[in-house]
Amino acid sequence: MPQMPVRLTTLLSPTLYTTYEYIARYLGERLDLATSLHVGHELAEFARGEAEIGFLCGLLYVHLRRTSSCPVELLAAPVLLGTRYQDAPRYFSDVVVRRESSHASFDDLRGCCWAYNERASHSGYNLVYYSLLRRGLTLDYFHQTIKTGSHLQSLRAVLNGEADATALDSHLLDVLLQQQPELSNSLRVVATLGPSPMPPLVIAHSLHPDLKQRIRSTLLTMHRDPLAARELSKGQIKRFTSVSDEDYDPIRRMFDQVQNSVQMV
Repeated sequence: MPQMPVRLTTLLSPTLYTTYEYIARYLGERLDLATSLHVGHELAEFARGEAEIGFLCGLLYVHLRRTSSCPVELLAAPVLLGTRYQDAPRYFSDVVVRRESSHASFDDLRGCCWAYNERASHSGYNLVYYSLLRRGLTLDYFHQTIKTGSHLQSLRAVLNGEADATALDSHLLDVLLQQQPELSNSLRVVATLGPSPMPPLVIAHSLHPDLKQRIRSTLLTMHRDPLAARELSKGQIKRFTSVSDEDYDPIRRMFDQVQNSVQMV
């Protein structure tokens, strides 16, 4: 009986699409599978059986796990290149401003115009709100907040002067600076929030256990292939590692605190 195609979807930044496309192709070649990658639009794709593997924000994974019949389980998570990641599946939110801005720290941002991508984002919204709560503050700390729809649009808003600051997924920022080194002449990082558990890959429960294990094993060892390691490095990925549901408890706690604060307002 022929093997059904394995469909991968990404709900993360298009900046990393080429890397995810390579990963999909690598899995197909190594496991003799038909694979494809598409840009996802909603978590319901997994419940409808329209995707078998997904690249998700950690907060989206937490939301999916809280559904009555979660259709996925954790597959793996990337470990990023760079000493600050300490060879672990973690990342940060880097708070950026224009290079010429007078803002020098998070404490300087009171009364500024703040850009965020969307409330479903951990690095762009949830962690920022949580960091304000830790300081005894709320979003009123900013004079104005504008929703942009994506990290890239938030960055453009800052560079164009439409916003004073934003928080970017550090993985995305690392890749952007690798692809466009001149960006470092236009922006500054004034604060780093986190670390947080790395956005994971998830896999559908419906796949056969043997196939899930083969896919997991291939991901966890692909960095040993020199060509694959070189391609992963273009996306600032060092390797993949196993993660557990408990690893995402910090995001759950932060989200719950933010939601409790919102309900009290």
